[in-house]
Amino acid sequence: MPVQKSNRPRSSRRPVKVPQFRVRFHGRVLVLGCGSVSQCLQPLLLRHFDMDFRKLTIMDFEDLRSKIPDTLAAGARYRRERITPHNISAVLSKCLGPGDLLIDLAWNIDAGTILQWCHDNGVLYVNTSVEEWDPYGSAESTPPTERTLYYRHRLLRRQIARWSYPGPSAVVDHGANPGLVSHWTKVALDDIADTMLAGGTKQRRVKLTATRRRAIERARATRDYARLAMDTDVKVIHISERDTQVTDRPKAVGEFVNTWSIEGFYEEGIAPSELGWGTHERRLPAASHTYDYGPRSQICLSQMGMDTFVYSWVPLGGQIVGMVIRHGEALSITEHLTVSDGDRPIYRPTVHYAYLPTDAAMDSLHELRMRGLQLQPRLRIMQDEILHGRDELGVLLMGHDLNAWWVGSQLDIEETRALVPGQNATTLQVAASVLGALFWMINHPEQGFNVPDDLPHDEVLAIASPYLGPCPSVQSDWTPLSNRRHLFAAWGGKTMPSTDDLWQFDSFLAYPLQASAK
Repeated sequence: MPVQKSNRPRSSRRPVKVPQFRVRFHGRVLVLGCGSVSQCLQPLLLRHFDMDFRKLTIMDFEDLRSKIPDTLAAGARYRRERITPHNISAVLSKCLGPGDLLIDLAWNIDAGTILQWCHDNGVLYVNTSVEEWDPYGSAESTPPTERTLYYRHRLLRRQIARWSYPGPSAVVDHGANPGLVSHWTKVALDDIADTMLAGGTKQRRVKLTATRRRAIERARATRDYARLAMDTDVKVIHISERDTQVTDRPKAVGEFVNTWSIEGFYEEGIAPSELGWGTHERRLPAASHTYDYGPRSQICLSQMGMDTFVYSWVPLGGQIVGMVIRHGEALSITEHLTVSDGDRPIYRPTVHYAYLPTDAAMDSLHELRMRGLQLQPRLRIMQDEILHGRDELGVLLMGHDLNAWWVGSQLDIEETRALVPGQNATTLQVAASVLGALFWMINHPEQGFNVPDDLPHDEVLAIASPYLGPCPSVQSDWTPLSNRRHLFAAWGGKTMPSTDDLWQFDSFLAYPLQASAK
């Protein structure tokens, strides 16, 4: 891809072509949940699934039929029912059987339980996050390491290891992030490698040794992305996101406003910060905890994700200060990009989220802190009242010969509405990713358990990208020391990190961590 250096905002008034590709599906489809992402995905199902929509069921514990008139008009059924540990098998058995499809967009339904049911009953399965029945029950008495996605995923892996056959295709964690970001990471690695092999950019020339050139060419040709990341010397990967969507209805006192699931955001916001831990890191941060089982590729902090802030960068928004909210991609990308010598990892990058949501959501989080983490009584997803703005979401790969490289989506509200009326940019990014996973599953129905990194990125992006707006692949000169000011360094305040520590996790921290490791 051509290198783009300009940070100038591009016009949102680009021609919009609504995609019309279709896939044939003969079975029944159950969509669990009728929240913001589900309401955005349903028009895509109507547009791209060639099926009898009388076989489509939407299920939620609330009556939200008024939100989905087109789905119901197409023939779909609506069931108002709450799934519990006690009724899950009976409820699902009424709606699904071998060859059918379950799209899980609900929250607080245990992923291991529902995944096992689908495996045993021959049902295709996709979700956007790995959930559990009650993530809040004993939060204050549970060690941070047992409140992490690493812990949940290791339980899943042990469960899957007991399967005697792969079974129907199941894809977990396939939203925008986690999900699309794993595919963009591969695009970025390809583009970094191609640019380095071509000698770099005009601003950053790259001269490779013959040995290193051969290694990069070999990894590029074989799509060995772990080796490609190591040979290009990628040290840090941020999932960097800034959401600038603005509403004409200011957030009210006692109201939580967001562009996607508030319950989902609340759960991951108050959970421990979690990140993939790179082999280049020299020291563990304060408040950190490690693991003594599994690949040990992660660490977590004794600190909420919504209170852990790092500097990062997006092309249009520039430098941001985002939150290290836990996300499944920090686990899966780190794990898939690890290079080992026997049991010893010799390379892995540091990977984590750097999330700056809308101003309304940031205000909502501040009020949430003041309320002692008791969720506000009124919840609102921004949709028709959005005036302007975009969700700029991508991956920022840093520390290599080209300094930094970003790949992602710059979907704005105008293009979103042209593609899927009544939705916002954030939920369309998620829904487009789910659609990409669905096409892959229907075309490859017997591939067993998968995370996004297991899927062919080009195949998934071919379906998702028409709904993602501009998707640039750009080099950047930004570093964590760019645009930093420390006004009290001479009086004992925070000082500028050393250039020797440029790509260390501590260098990205916007504020000191709150506790020491135990």
